[in-house]
This record gives sequence, C-alpha cells and structure tokens, in this order.
Amino acid sequence: MKSVWWEDGAVCLLDQRRLPHHVETLRCETLAALCEAIRTLTVRGAPAIGIAAAYGMALASRQGVEAETAATLIRQTRPTAVNLFWAVDRVLKSGDPLGEAHAIAAEDDEACRAIGRWGAELIASGDTVLTHCNAGGLATSGYGTALGVLQACHEQGKRIHVMVDETRPLLQGARLTTFELAQAGIPHTLITDNMAASLMQKKRIDLVIVGADRIAANGDVANKIGTYGVAVLARWHQLPFYVAAPFSTFDLQLPSGSGIHIEERSPDEVRSFAGVPTAPAGTAVVNPAFDVTPADLVTAIITERGVLRPDYRESLAAVSVTR
Repeated sequence: MKSVWWEDGAVCLLDQRRLPHHVETLRCETLAALCEAIRTLTVRGAPAIGIAAAYGMALASRQGVEAETAATLIRQTRPTAVNLFWAVDRVLKSGDPLGEAHAIAAEDDEACRAIGRWGAELIASGDTVLTHCNAGGLATSGYGTALGVLQACHEQGKRIHVMVDETRPLLQGARLTTFELAQAGIPHTLITDNMAASLMQKKRIDLVIVGADRIAANGDVANKIGTYGVAVLARWHQLPFYVAAPFSTFDLQLPSGSGIHIEERSPDEVRSFAGVPTAPAGTAVVNPAFDVTPADLVTAIITERGVLRPDYRESLAAVSVTR
C-alpha cells in the first residue's frame, strides 16, 4: 500500500485523515498544497514524510521555485521527523530532483524489507507483540518498519498476534494499524493505551516493537507520544522493547535525545475528535506529538544494516553510516 507517489507531474497522497472508512487520494499540484498536506497529517510517518518532502522538492523544481526557498518551506511543516530534513538536503545536492526523489522512495522500500528480515529473527512463532502508533506501509514507501517486521513474520508462516495501542489523541493505531493488519491478514486486537500495563502484568504480551521519527547518536528515540510510557512498562515487566527504523531516521549530529525538537500540535486534537467535542471549550491542553525514550530502555534497534544493541554509539560505529 503506497502512501505517497509521483503521477503525471503531481505528488499523490493517500489521505490518512480519512482512513479507515474512506480510501481517498489527494493530488498535490503545487508546493503550497503539499506543505499543507504534510502539516495536516494527510501524509505521516517519518519515512513517508521524507519521501513526500523529496517529491515536493521535485515539484517545486518543475514549477520554477528556487530550491532553497522550497527547502525552507518544506522544513517548516513538521519539526521532529528527521527524514524530512534528510530528504530535502539530499535532493538539494542532486542535479536531478525527481530522479533523486524516486531513488529515495525505492531505497526506503528496500530498507524496510531488510528491516523486516532482521527483525523477524527476534520474534518466535506464538508471540504476542504490542505496537504503538502506526509504522506500517502507510508510514513508509509501502512495506513498513515495525509492521514490516510483523509482515515478514507473517510471510514466514510464524503465528503471531498483535496488540494494537489505539494511540491517542489521533488514534493512528486504531485507525491505521488495524486497517493495515486486517488487509495483511495478521491476527490483532485493539486496546486502549491505558490497558498495556494490565496486559503485561497478566503475561499476555511477549515483546514490544515500535517505529521512530528521530534517533540520536546515543540511541535515544523520539517516537509518537506514549512510546516512552510503553518502554517504561516493558522494562518493569522485563519484556524486550525493540525499535525498527531505517538509517535515514538517525540524526548523528545530535548527541542525545534532549536536543530533539518536539512538535506541539493544536489543543483541539485533545479537546475533540473528528470534530466532536470531548472536553469543555477552552480547557487547557498540552499536546506534544512525540516523546523521547532513553536509549537504556531500548533492547535493540532494528535497521536495514542489522540489529544494533547497546552501547549504541559503539554499535553505530561498527556499521557504515554513509547515507
């Protein structure tokens, strides 16, 4: 399932705001339209945002928009997912914006499939896996990171069951992850975010796997808000906590997660859902889109180049980081 692609001179996006009840495509023919689509979560998920940003640069080039101007506008859309900045910088250095964007999309697909193969080695037949937010094909070029691992297990014939956190406030787990798992035929159960601790206590979860939006050089992981809490629960219950992400999600210029800019989104996302108020108007709200999980809570990071384990600075140094 593709979330972003190039078609007849425009960037096409599967509108993730409308899923799971409506499968609709948004066609962005201008840079302004694409930037608004990224900002409003028509496309989301760090790798998919990166691909959209790359195609946005190609679109701007065709429209005659100066490259640095286009880059500035795209960079302003979402501040946390490093793939966006990485993709923009990569296209800026290229003499062929569209060709480079196509290459970024193709490489992401290859990376996700490799992540799936590496990660599947960590999961046994019969395991029940908890995941948080959505890190499937909708968040990537089409195969997925965390869900790519589960897809690989399914393709290998392993019997797995997935517990899906709903992921408040925008319910990416409930709306998107269950949608993808159902299409793949992978058995799953939807739970509210505050059920995870009880299920771990009752030994109904064997491990956790999530995606990432930015990973610092020391292995600190920024991911959807609530991930940190799940990691703490996993540590308390002595369960493996895995992160699946391509190398494009690493920000090796950041020594630790304390330097990651966490996006603060509209309070209306918390005070209401789908336009229906769920709290009194004017109620004060804090709405960070992401949190940071310290590296010492991460059992391993599954990448296309292998499984990295602590100390992450050392394991990163042991593999090529050329992008």
